[in-house]
Amino acid sequence: MDSNWHHQSEKEVLEKLNTSADGLSHDEAEARLREHGPNRLPAAPKHSPLVRFFLHFHNILIYVLLGAAIITAALGHSIDTLVILAVVIANATIGFIQEGKAEKAMDAIHRMLALHASVIRNGLRRSVDGESLVVGDIVLLEAGDKVPADLRLLDARRLQVQESILTGESLAVEKSTHRVPEDAALGDRHCMAFSGTLVTSGTGKGVVVATAGETEIGQISGMLSEVETLTTPLVRQMSLFAKWLTVLILLLGGVLLAYGYFIAHFDFAELFMSVVGLSVAAIPEGLPAVLTITLAVGVQAMAKRNAIVRRLPAIETIGSVSVICTDKTGTLTRNEMMVASVVTSQHLFTIEGNGYEPHGRIKLDGETVTADEHEILRELGRSAALCNDASLQENENGWTIEGDPMEGALLALSAKTTADSSSWTRSDIIPFDAKHRFMATLDQHDNDALISVKGAPERILAMCQYQRSERDQVSPLDGPYWLEKAEEIAALGQRVLAIAVKPVPTELTELVFSDVGNGLVLLGLVGLMDPPREQSAAAVAECHSAGIAVKMITGDHRGTAAAIGKQIGLKNPDHVLTGADLEAMDDAELARAVIDTNIFARTSPEHKLRLVMALQSHDLTVAMTGDGVNDAPALKRADAGIAMGVSGSEAAKEAAELILADDNFSSITAAVREGRTVYDNIKKVISWTLPTNAGEAMTIVAALLLGMSLPITAVQILWANLITGVTLGIALAFEPTEVGTMHRKPRCRNEPLLDGALAWHIVLVAGLFLAGVFGMYTYAIDRGYSLELARTIALNTLVVMEIFHLFFIRNIYGTSLTWQLVRGTKMVWATVIVITVAQFVITYLPPLQSVFGTAAVPFVDGLIIVGVGIVLLLIVETEKQIRLRLQKLRQPA
Repeated sequence: MDSNWHHQSEKEVLEKLNTSADGLSHDEAEARLREHGPNRLPAAPKHSPLVRFFLHFHNILIYVLLGAAIITAALGHSIDTLVILAVVIANATIGFIQEGKAEKAMDAIHRMLALHASVIRNGLRRSVDGESLVVGDIVLLEAGDKVPADLRLLDARRLQVQESILTGESLAVEKSTHRVPEDAALGDRHCMAFSGTLVTSGTGKGVVVATAGETEIGQISGMLSEVETLTTPLVRQMSLFAKWLTVLILLLGGVLLAYGYFIAHFDFAELFMSVVGLSVAAIPEGLPAVLTITLAVGVQAMAKRNAIVRRLPAIETIGSVSVICTDKTGTLTRNEMMVASVVTSQHLFTIEGNGYEPHGRIKLDGETVTADEHEILRELGRSAALCNDASLQENENGWTIEGDPMEGALLALSAKTTADSSSWTRSDIIPFDAKHRFMATLDQHDNDALISVKGAPERILAMCQYQRSERDQVSPLDGPYWLEKAEEIAALGQRVLAIAVKPVPTELTELVFSDVGNGLVLLGLVGLMDPPREQSAAAVAECHSAGIAVKMITGDHRGTAAAIGKQIGLKNPDHVLTGADLEAMDDAELARAVIDTNIFARTSPEHKLRLVMALQSHDLTVAMTGDGVNDAPALKRADAGIAMGVSGSEAAKEAAELILADDNFSSITAAVREGRTVYDNIKKVISWTLPTNAGEAMTIVAALLLGMSLPITAVQILWANLITGVTLGIALAFEPTEVGTMHRKPRCRNEPLLDGALAWHIVLVAGLFLAGVFGMYTYAIDRGYSLELARTIALNTLVVMEIFHLFFIRNIYGTSLTWQLVRGTKMVWATVIVITVAQFVITYLPPLQSVFGTAAVPFVDGLIIVGVGIVLLLIVETEKQIRLRLQKLRQPA
C-alpha cells in the first residue's frame, strides 16, 4: 500500500484508488470489503484457553489446598487427596467458565460501541458501521467525530483535529487540502486525518487511503488499548478482604493444630484434615468469581435496556445516583423535529405534517393556503434547503434523515412550500459553531448568487438591517416585532430559528464572516417542535419516586424549556435559569440556586461543568448526559457520565461511563434500576456467603475446642463447599429487581457493604448454623445412630440450611414469605434441584458412601432436617421484620 498520500494531489489520490468525489458504489464497497477485510484494529493479545485455565490455580487458597493434598497423600489418605484435588479442579473450571462469560459480555459491549462513519456512496450520504469502511470510501467529518480510518483530505473548512494520540502534541492541528513534502513528519501532514484522532472543530471530507492494521495507529505497537478487565473497586475490595481472611484462617488453623496436637493430643492425620476442613469452610474462595459474574450479568442486563457500560465502576455509581442532569433534545424528546410555525413580517402560518415526511398542509388563521398565494413561503423554503447539510431518505421505516434533525425538518418544510433548490450550486460555507450560533452558505444559480443564513434569532437579528414583506419588497427591520414573535413561538414549546438572505455578485466565490456581518434581509422565523417521547413523563415520575432529582439543561429558549418541562412533569417548571443568569452568579450563589431549579435554558456546554460541581458541593451523586465535544469535561467530572449513542460525538462517548444506545431518557431510568439491582445482588451474594462460611467454620472450631469428634468431616466440608459455595451464589446473580427498588432513596455511594447490619447477620446466622448442625448431630448420637449416619445427618442439615438461607436472602428489603419469593426463578430452582440430587446421590449411592463416609438417612429424619431449614427461615425472617420496623420508627416523619 502506498504511504506517501500526503505528497500527492487530490486528483492523483482519487485516480490511484479508482474512486471519485461521489464515492464508491454499494457493490464496489462490498467487493473491496470482501477482498481486504473489515476496518478493525488487531485485537490485543490474549492468553490461550489452557493458560487462562491454569492461571486459576494462582491464588493463596489453591496453594494451601495443593499443599494439603500433598500432605494427605503422604499420610495415606488417598480418598481425601482425590477429593481435595477434585475441589481444586472444580473451582478452577467454574472460574474459567465464568471468566469466559465475562469476556463475552465485554466483547458484546465493544461490538455495540462500534464506530460509525458518514460516507458518500452512490452519490448519497450514508451512515455506515466503521468496520465496513474500505479504501476509496469518501468520509464526511464533523466536530466531535472520531476519524474512522486514515484519510487524504479533499475538503477542509476550518477543520481542526486533535492528534495527541499519535504525535503527543496537545494542541489541535489545523487541516488543509494542500499536499506537503514527501518527507514531512507525521504531525506536519496537514492534508491527512488519521484513524483514532478526534475532530475538534469545523467540517471536512476525505478519501480513505488505509484501514485496519495499515493505518498509522495500527502500525504503532503498544498503542492499542486492551479490553477493560471485568472488575470494579468493589470486586477488588472483596478480593483483598478474601485474602486477608485467608491469612487469618491459616493463622487460626495453625493455632488449632498446635492446640489439638500438643494439648488435646489428637491424632495428627485426623487433626490435620480437620484444620484443612476449617480452612476450606471459612474462606469464601468462590466470592470474587461470583461477584464478577454478577457484574457481567448486570452489564448484559443494562445493554438489553439500551444502556451500554463502558467503565464497570459505573455499575456501582449509577445505582446510587441522586441527581440526573439531562439534555432535552433527543433525550427527553423524540429528536424528530418538525416545523410547526412560520412567522413572516405580516403573518403567522401553522405547518402540519408527520415528522420528516415532506408532505403537509400550510394554514393561515385555520384556512389552508399555498406557497403560490404567499411567495415569501417559497423563498423561505428555498433558503432553508440551501443552508442545509442534511438529506431526507425514505425507507421501510418511513422518512428518515442523514444529518441534523433540525435541518431535516427544514428540508421537509422546503418540500411543503414546493421550493426548488436543486438548480443552485454551493460555492462556500461557514459551518455552524456554538460560538457564533449561525450557519451560512453561498450558492450560485445562472447569473444569481445568494447568501443564505440560519441561526439563533437574537444573533441573526443583530446581523439584519432589512426584512422581506409579502409583496417581495424590502423594508427596514422591525426588531421589537420579531423579538415579540420569537418569544410567542417559544412559549408554545417550539425551537425558534431565523432565516435571512443576502444577494451578492456572482464573482463572490468564497464566504468570510464580514460578508454576513450586516446587510442581511430577514425572511422570517420558523418554530420547530420536538415533542416529548411517550416514555419521558413516566420515566421522570419514576425518578421522583426513587428520590432522584431530574434537571433539564438545554440550549433552547426559556419558554421552550418551560413548556417541555411542564409536559414531562418536572418539578417547579416555571422557575427557569438561563445561561446569562448562571454567568452572573458566583459559585456560592449557584450552589444555593441549583437545588431548587430544575430547568436551565439557553445554556452552553461550558455551563454543564459548573452545574455538576455545584450539585456535587452538596454531596450529591450526579449523572450528566452529553453529546457534544464541549460536553466532555462535564461528563468526566460527573459521577456518571452518560453519552448519547445515536447523536453523540465520539469525544463525548470517550469521556462517558455509559452510552445510551437509543438516546432515550427512559433508558437512564432503566440503567439506574439495573444499577440498584446489581448492587442489591452483590450484597445478597455477600450476605449469603459470609454467614454460611462462618457457620461451617464455627462448627469445626467448636468441635476441636470441646474435644469432640467432628460432626462433619473435612471431606464432607469440601463437598458442601464444592456443591453449594458457588452454585447458590451464582443463582443470586440472576435475581430480578426487587419490588419497591425504585421507591427507595438513593444509597450513599460510599456506603460500605460490610456494615453493622451485615456483621450482625453473620453472627446470627453463623450461630443458627452452629446450633442446627450440632443439634442434629447430637440428636443422631442420642438415637444410637452410627458416627457415619450422624455425620450424614449433620451434612444434609448444613446443605438444607444453606438452601433455606438462600430463599431468605433473595429479598433483603421486604418479606421473604410470599408466594412470588417461594416460586423463585428458573436459576434458583435449577441450582436447588442440582444440589438436592447431588445430596441424594452421595447419601444413598453405596460407591459414594464409601468415598464421603455417609450412610442412608431415614425418611423421618429427612423430614426433621427440612424442618430445621424452615425454622432457620422463620427465625431470620422474624428478626428482619423487627429490624425493618425499627428502622421505619427511627426515620423522621
